[in-house]
Amino acid sequence: MSDKEQISFLIEENRLLREIIVKLDGRIAYLEEQLRQSKVFKNSSNSSKPPSSDISNPKRNQSLREKSGKLTGGQPGHQGTTLQMSNTPNEIIELDPYFCNKCGFSLENAESHLESRRQEVDIPPIHTIIKEYRLNSKECPICGHHQASSFPKHITNNVQYGANVESLVTYLSVYQYLPFKRLKECLKHFFNIDISEGTIDNILRRMSVKAQPIYDKIKETILQSNQAGSDETSVKVNGIKYWIWVWQTALSTYITVSKSRGMEAIESVFPDGLEKVILNTDRWAAQLKTKSAGHQLCISHLLRDLNFIEQVDKIDWAKRLKELFKKGLELKKNQSEYSKNNPLAMQLEQELSELLQEKIPKDLYGNTHTFQKSLVKQRDSLLTFLYNKDTPGDNNASERAIRNVKVKQKVSGQFKTGQQVFCILRSVIDTCIKRTVDIMDTLSSIANLIPAE
Repeated sequence: MSDKEQISFLIEENRLLREIIVKLDGRIAYLEEQLRQSKVFKNSSNSSKPPSSDISNPKRNQSLREKSGKLTGGQPGHQGTTLQMSNTPNEIIELDPYFCNKCGFSLENAESHLESRRQEVDIPPIHTIIKEYRLNSKECPICGHHQASSFPKHITNNVQYGANVESLVTYLSVYQYLPFKRLKECLKHFFNIDISEGTIDNILRRMSVKAQPIYDKIKETILQSNQAGSDETSVKVNGIKYWIWVWQTALSTYITVSKSRGMEAIESVFPDGLEKVILNTDRWAAQLKTKSAGHQLCISHLLRDLNFIEQVDKIDWAKRLKELFKKGLELKKNQSEYSKNNPLAMQLEQELSELLQEKIPKDLYGNTHTFQKSLVKQRDSLLTFLYNKDTPGDNNASERAIRNVKVKQKVSGQFKTGQQVFCILRSVIDTCIKRTVDIMDTLSSIANLIPAE
């Protein structure tokens, strides 16, 4: 090989080696970044993951709430409660002395004087009441027609359970989360009612049919509201993943179940969207595509996401955006005027725009870059709560509404059947709670309804 050929060979070899070095440098940088990020785990304090997934994290259930400096327990000015004596006791037991402890003389005929009184609150022994309806007939003295009476419309079987039993079964199953087996045992032990699990299921289904008009009315109320929140969560039905959806306002809660987590589920409930509603949600794509008067992203979700970004990328941008959102929430708390021209809101809008326009290197701060990019797409849904009195800055109410389903699943394991039955009845119960309506009175009224034929 001539010197010229050897030089050319070495130049080409050097070029190839440089290309390999560049690729390896890039690979090393990527792996170092992955290693750095792997030291920070996503949990309920820095993401939208539920607290139940924080099993291996020492900072489990870390709250966004900052320390107030107050001592634990009741605060000054807090009005406590205690068991009060009744002025109308059901039974009075007179405790008279029979003889004098000093001289032993009989006091049987002496006059009594009240010294003090104490009361005991108890419940009487519970016994079931069996009502027998006897259908009689009479013969008309004029025409001789044999006329029989008729049973009340709600009496349809030879032996059946009454409205109070049906409302109690619904209360214990849907509101107190008792599984069928434990509910069966509870009724046997407390009321001596030997009811089967199949009958419990039939009672809940009948109750849901009777409650359907109320359920539909709740949906219509939400549709006509100017603000609502929505959320969704997974649930197992016979081992198959379904999705529970909730739409709620300050006075109404509507829960339903679907096999889909996408737009198909939303359109099956609200085919025309919620055109009058400003909708509070997290950043789930299907929620953001819902037709509505406006959207508001949950600031609590965003703050948790920013916690994670701050821990992983260690960038000041995340901290500044967190402070901006906190200022917005504080402004909302003290705000009395809702106007596009509010100077404080306009200042926050300007600061937000500047933060979203900052150049963030993707290769150095990948998580921050992606998060910023997603917020730019949803720019108009970040500070909506500053211009609408009824719109909160978070979607915590929806999370509270849907948590009941997770509690039910945690107690019972999964739904075998009746998932929509639970959603209907739980919607009615949660709406009663929000409107301070007595739950048992409502369930009793539903149980006494006679479904249209």
